[in-house]
Amino acid sequence: MSKKHLHFYEAEKMFVHENLTSAEIAARLKLSEKTIRAWRNEGGWVEKRNQYLRKDVAFHEELYEFSRKLMRTINSDIENGQKTNTGQLYTFSKILSLITKVKEYEDVVAKKDKRRKKGLSPEIIRQIEEEILGIKHNDSSEEENEPE
Repeated sequence: MSKKHLHFYEAEKMFVHENLTSAEIAARLKLSEKTIRAWRNEGGWVEKRNQYLRKDVAFHEELYEFSRKLMRTINSDIENGQKTNTGQLYTFSKILSLITKVKEYEDVVAKKDKRRKKGLSPEIIRQIEEEILGIKHNDSSEEENEPE
């Protein structure tokens, strides 16, 4: 069997659902990054990932809105001295734990996206210049103390 038959759908799942980079997938599957990029382009994985992420965000928003409506209903019953439906209380308590899990998932995805940003920060560039290239930078306080 070819590499593609063995790993294509597994690699797609890693890219789309697990939000891994092509390099991470290549390392895990012991394939070249060029192969993963070719499969990514051929399979339209970027669009599939975007759709998957939009679906997750939409679900979280719907879950949050539903819980707010349910909370308003429960609050209204309490304020009006009416008996609160136990099914609504149970459902609300379960939804609260789901919202936390969804939020944790979104935080993980956001952290992966931050890691994936390309480029070097000014701090990293300065560190490379000073420690590796030996380029010294004068801070404003050092400049004031230096004799002319």
